[in-house]
Amino acid sequence: MKISVVMAVYNGAADLAATLDSILGQTERDFELVVVDDGSTDRTAAILAAYAARDARVRVIAQPNAGLTRALIRGCGEARAPLMARHDCGDRSHEERFARQLAAFDNPAVVLCATATRFVSPEGETLYVVRQDGDDVRDKLLHAAAPDMRSIPHPSAMFRRDAYAAAGGYREQFRVAQDVDLWVRMAKLGRFVALPDELYEATFHPASISGRNRGAQLRAVEIIAAMRDGGDEAALLAEASRLKATRRSEAPGLYFIARCLRAHRSPAARDYLLRTIRSSPLHWRAWVSLLTGR
Repeated sequence: MKISVVMAVYNGAADLAATLDSILGQTERDFELVVVDDGSTDRTAAILAAYAARDARVRVIAQPNAGLTRALIRGCGEARAPLMARHDCGDRSHEERFARQLAAFDNPAVVLCATATRFVSPEGETLYVVRQDGDDVRDKLLHAAAPDMRSIPHPSAMFRRDAYAAAGGYREQFRVAQDVDLWVRMAKLGRFVALPDELYEATFHPASISGRNRGAQLRAVEIIAAMRDGGDEAALLAEASRLKATRRSEAPGLYFIARCLRAHRSPAARDYLLRTIRSSPLHWRAWVSLLTGR
């Protein structure tokens, strides 16, 4: 087979079928889908079993809940194809995604290919689009200070399995920013390509790691930059392992969605501002935006 698609899922039953349909409906059909069920307690296991019974490309690996990074390590370790593609539950891939990314690897110097990614709200409204230049991303990963480092949308990536192994794979110490840590090490091995077409749609959930753990993510990137620049790896990895993806208030994520929707003049912005205030009544920025319409 050409591609191993690796996805971790934890209690994703509500969105899982749509995600699986977008993967299995690709025009490039020569792939396996490795799904790690990370200790789900909802109907995830039943949905995965039904899809696996219908399509031999689906391989399900069940494990006790260990978190995203360890689930990805498990899934990538099970991958058998020379290329690995990431995907997240709740997201959707354009039907041409795999075919278009696969073509980029005709150049043997390319180790990773991402695509432009549209981020949407849980209701499907556009929040923003990430469109990048692969060479620029790679250069900043290798040389920029932490605040200026760039990454690519993690689940849009496809990369060579041998480059993943040579870089050392995901490191379990990073519960957040595990992708940036991997990309920095892979950037030393070859070129990055970022396709300009929107071939991936990612749903931004206010309860996600990104929505709730901005501070931990920023510190993790500082640690990654310090290791890249020759810092004490053992000490820095130990600090990274102490950064936790905590279950903090959803207010920052809700407010972020509200601001994106307000920029698009969506009436749904008001609903998200109200939800922000219900989650955090003293969130003054949400109050100001609600009262001023700005």
